[in-house]
Amino acid sequence: MIKVFGHKSPDTDSTGSPIIWAWYLTEHRKQPAEAKLLGEPNTEAAFVLKKWDLPKPEIISGIAAGDKVVIVDTNNPAELPDGINDADIIQIIDHHKLTGGIETKGPIDITIKPLACTATIMHNLMGENAAKMPRGIKGAMLSCILSDTLEFRSPTTTEQDKALALDLARDLGIDVAAYAAELFEAKSDVGAFSDAELLRMDSKEYNVAGKELRVSVLETTAPKLILDRKDSLMTSMEAVAKEDGADQVLLFVVDILKEEATLLVPNDLVKQMAEASFGATVTGDTVVLPGVMSRKKQIIPALKL
Repeated sequence: MIKVFGHKSPDTDSTGSPIIWAWYLTEHRKQPAEAKLLGEPNTEAAFVLKKWDLPKPEIISGIAAGDKVVIVDTNNPAELPDGINDADIIQIIDHHKLTGGIETKGPIDITIKPLACTATIMHNLMGENAAKMPRGIKGAMLSCILSDTLEFRSPTTTEQDKALALDLARDLGIDVAAYAAELFEAKSDVGAFSDAELLRMDSKEYNVAGKELRVSVLETTAPKLILDRKDSLMTSMEAVAKEDGADQVLLFVVDILKEEATLLVPNDLVKQMAEASFGATVTGDTVVLPGVMSRKKQIIPALKL
């Protein structure tokens, strides 16, 4: 059985895309496959599973040597289980920069495209079989695209992502604006989470200028709910960084409606990084970055000291 999974701290794309591709492998390539998760799905992804009546994939903490796996929505070993290079990786489908560090047993099928969403790439790879997707799989695909593009607001959005989402919505009888509002409301419902859980909820590990960083992004239509907790969040950053072997946690609170990010600035390191990376002038413990919405396209490429 092939295991299909995305990155740790699974968001909607890393929850929905394994389900989509496991369906395709099983039904149309006759390669039995199961979707897996590398952690609890975030609130938006959990909403999507319920909305489209999709079973929650099994959460796994590791893989065994020789397991057949397909990796989606990442190619970064830091976001994958320990021992990933001992697995039998047969395919990677992704839309992030090539990180390096993954080793395979032999030549494999790799597709990395500059599209906003892994699910869009999967639709392309399916060809005519995409028309055979059942309603739940189409719903997952639409959800992934709307989530990753922030309803087409993100600068990562391509015409291909948008056209596919609109086609899927018409087919499903879904009003895009109304459904996106439901998604973002679910994404913004983070009151039950601890500071540490929030800092890890949508985070990825990067090395920038010799510093190991956990770069966390919280996309929300209600930023005040998060920013009201900034003092405790900044206190928790040190503990989370220490536990995760990082030098610093960076937290960007993305206001979906205003199309801007607020970066929490707990110390001089983050202040220096904010000023060097974004040309900002930092005078307090937060700084607003107008137009910044995408970690992939606007945050990670800009980070420097």
